[in-house]
Amino acid sequence: MKLKSFRKGVHPYEGKELSMDCAIQCIDAEDVMVYPLSQHIGAPAKAVVAVGDRVLKGQLIAEAGGFISAPVFSSVSGTVKAIENRLVVNGNNDECIIIENDRENETVSDFGKDRSLDSLSAEDIVDIIKKAGIVGLGGAGFPTGVKVSPKNANNIDTVIINGSECEPYLTSD
Repeated sequence: MKLKSFRKGVHPYEGKELSMDCAIQCIDAEDVMVYPLSQHIGAPAKAVVAVGDRVLKGQLIAEAGGFISAPVFSSVSGTVKAIENRLVVNGNNDECIIIENDRENETVSDFGKDRSLDSLSAEDIVDIIKKAGIVGLGGAGFPTGVKVSPKNANNIDTVIINGSECEPYLTSD
């Protein structure tokens, strides 16, 4: 079978040479972590923790605020110091959960538990994706749970996965 291709199209500068030869590096979490509740084009998440609460790494700290929304989890263990508006990366002044990192890395007990894919239904998989807060890496940060929840799911007989890098400047997808 011959692969089809497109002619011409738009070819913006990709900027890949800035990072394509750089290894992915692990960095330490900051002493104070700021979690914006509006992390995508959808509805902001709603805090489920309060100032003074102790949180664990992997703990839900904000639940999805609508269909096009995603939950937020803490990446550190520590104490909620504030829930307040902060200037965020897109220039907006959005509500954020502020957590003081205790550097204990204490993790929720069921975080990262293995599950047998064979035992899960399609609905189970979609539910896991939604509850995990998985979002796209593009500029919109679109919640993946919405992408995998079509109205007429029973009519889908083929899934095409685009596994090629397509965003300018990104080399880690």
